[in-house]
Amino acid sequence: MAADVDLYATLGVQRDASQEEIKRAFRKAAMESHPDRNKSEGAEDRFKRVNAAYEVLSDPEKRRTYDRFGMAGLNGGGQHGFAGFEGFGGFGDIFDAFFRGTGARRPGPQRGADRRASISVSFEEAVFGVEREIEFQRIGRCEDCGGGGSANGSRPSSCSECGGQGEIRRVQESLFGRFVNSALCNRCGGEGEVVTDPCKGCGGRGLRADTVMRSVNIPAGVDEEHQIRLSGEGDAGTRGGPPGHLYLDLDIEDHEHFERRGDHLVYELPLNPAQAALGAEIEVPTLEGDPVEIEVPGGTQPGHIFSVRGRGVPHLRGSGRGDLLVRTHVVTPTELSEEQRELLEQLAESLGTPSLPTDDRGLFGRIREVFS
Repeated sequence: MAADVDLYATLGVQRDASQEEIKRAFRKAAMESHPDRNKSEGAEDRFKRVNAAYEVLSDPEKRRTYDRFGMAGLNGGGQHGFAGFEGFGGFGDIFDAFFRGTGARRPGPQRGADRRASISVSFEEAVFGVEREIEFQRIGRCEDCGGGGSANGSRPSSCSECGGQGEIRRVQESLFGRFVNSALCNRCGGEGEVVTDPCKGCGGRGLRADTVMRSVNIPAGVDEEHQIRLSGEGDAGTRGGPPGHLYLDLDIEDHEHFERRGDHLVYELPLNPAQAALGAEIEVPTLEGDPVEIEVPGGTQPGHIFSVRGRGVPHLRGSGRGDLLVRTHVVTPTELSEEQRELLEQLAESLGTPSLPTDDRGLFGRIREVFS
């Protein structure tokens, strides 16, 4: 990313946004710009920027570094400064710095970067689990050279600049004595070796962009708040370091009839006025496809909930399942036949008008006085 990029603006959040707000903003932006959904020009680049921004802001340590030093801090260019002698381990280290020299250590193994991708699954797949094939991009070791960077089976040569040491030492005389300063060799980058016959597949870097297919098991009971990690499927490490991980965010489609509430499923059961008043035995659909019969007692009110045990979502951690919650609502008919209208009029006359409470205090008492 460019040094002047605003990661918060990339995700569309304020700088004081919580981790939950950052996560929601990332999911929204990632879904809008995902190349599988958005075919417009520039969508793929925006998707990559969104992923890169979230990788920093979702990590508290990286976020603190970015807030303080910007992108330069993440790239190793931040100026952390010193407060008193806090940067040293004590006066002994100060004298070591003067008389024994200073300098950066030769870089060791570096773990590869983590990757993030999203996958869309149906409502049923999230509830019952599924095995899916996913395709994603990452930086992997070059297969042509095996990650060594050299072509035709050749080997790197010792760096002539540093003599294979990976660092350049310079001796200076001072009032306190000899001062040795060491710095990483610019020519070999601290490796001590240089590729003289670079591999054509990777240009001598040993790494190159790769598109891979992997099978992923999505367990039963997952929700959008859950994240699936594929260990070791991120970018390849450098200098023998381990690879990063791939994190999968889930985009779960809505269902036509069911709504999820944790490990419970909610189904809206429509009742006509006669069924609600007289009662009925009604078949209710389930997510498995085989209906269950429930008994609706006479006088059932709108919003009443019947529970069908064990027909909800499997518990992600542990055995058992949630329940199917059947919530009733009374549907008032809008079109009536002549016979239906006559029957309802007879019913209305028979039932009469519901009486108001007899307590004259309060709102109902004032209404009775006005209309008496």
